[in-house]
Amino acid sequence: MVVRVLFRAVIMGPPGSGKGTVSDRIVKSFGLKHLSSGDVLRANMKSQSEIGLLVKSYIDQGQLVPDDVISRLILGDLKHLENCSWLLDGFPRTVTQAESLHKAYHIDTVINLDVPFETIKERLTSRWVHPASGRVYNTNFNPPKIPGLDNITGEPLVQRNDDKPETVTKRLKAYETQTKPVLEYYRKKGILETFTGTETNRIWPQVHAFLCSRIPDDPKAAAGKV
Repeated sequence: MVVRVLFRAVIMGPPGSGKGTVSDRIVKSFGLKHLSSGDVLRANMKSQSEIGLLVKSYIDQGQLVPDDVISRLILGDLKHLENCSWLLDGFPRTVTQAESLHKAYHIDTVINLDVPFETIKERLTSRWVHPASGRVYNTNFNPPKIPGLDNITGEPLVQRNDDKPETVTKRLKAYETQTKPVLEYYRKKGILETFTGTETNRIWPQVHAFLCSRIPDDPKAAAGKV
């Protein structure tokens, strides 16, 4: 008889911290299922499920979706992963949501990506996009051949509203205000692991080494697929 050892983790980090890249690497290296709250929200709204329509009604009115609605949505999706190890991304965002998750599941660790806000601001505000194709350029490490113009069409590049300096500053401040209590909640539980750095490729080896010490050797066992 094989005993399944499940591992459940949450990943946190401000926009532009490299959270998506680190999440992808965790999934590929350790066989965890990745559940993104943003993906779940969009899928439910697109399918017009009962809770998806409820969420859409709040968003359409410019209101925040209540904690209990978000929690019901995410916990409902997690039920499909009962026999799997998973990595939860984008949830919880408030202490109330964290408490709902705690009541339903044992969380083994919370991975917090601590990237200096100045690094993130520089990273995000350097992004420029070709609207028609979606091609993304970065003036620091992937600049267009001619400044301000798309390499293929020669058409002007634009900066998304989310990437404008004033918007980035607001987003980062909002993230800090919202998540600081959640990080403290997990710190008190003794499961918060913070990884600090300015480059994803320098942070990732730290995360990988930590998870290697926590997750069973066989990734299939860790994913509950044995």
